[in-house]
Amino acid sequence: MDGPSGAGKSTFARDLAEELDAQLISTDHFATWDDPTTRWWPRLQRALDEVAGNRAGRYRKTDWSQGFPCVGEGDEVVLVPQRTIILEGFSSARKANTRLSLAIFVEHEDERARLERAVARDGEHQREHFLRWQQYERGWFAVDETRARADYVVTSSS
Repeated sequence: MDGPSGAGKSTFARDLAEELDAQLISTDHFATWDDPTTRWWPRLQRALDEVAGNRAGRYRKTDWSQGFPCVGEGDEVVLVPQRTIILEGFSSARKANTRLSLAIFVEHEDERARLERAVARDGEHQREHFLRWQQYERGWFAVDETRARADYVVTSSS
C-alpha cells in the first residue's frame, strides 16, 4: 500500500489488515527524514525473506521517542509466516520489492490538504520536513512509476 504522505494509506491499510486478519508492517518503522527510501530497505528485505522461507522474520523499529530517529533501536517486530502481510507506507510498492503480490496506490489529489493532514498528525514542528518530503515523493514516484504499476488506485477524498 503505497502513496504520498497524508493521502490516507495508513488508515486504509489498518482497516484492510483488520478485515483480512493480516499482519501490518509500516515503512514508518524504518524511514527517516534523511533516509526516506534507501539504506533501510535491506533490513526489511531480510525479514521478508525469512518469512518467505517459512521462518519468523525480525526487525527493530526506528525509535523516535527523543524527537529524532534512532535507527534500529525501537521495539522488535516479529513477522510470522501467514496468509497475508500488508506492507504500508511510502516506497513500499517500489520496483525493487520482489516480494510484492499486489500493489495498491492511495492518492489524494490536493497536495496542500495532504500537507495539512500530515502536519495535524505529526505536529507543526514537522512542517518543513513534510515540505521537503513531498518534493522527494514527487521525484520518487515519477522515477519509480509507482502509481502506473499499481494493481489498484484508491482515491481518498477527506
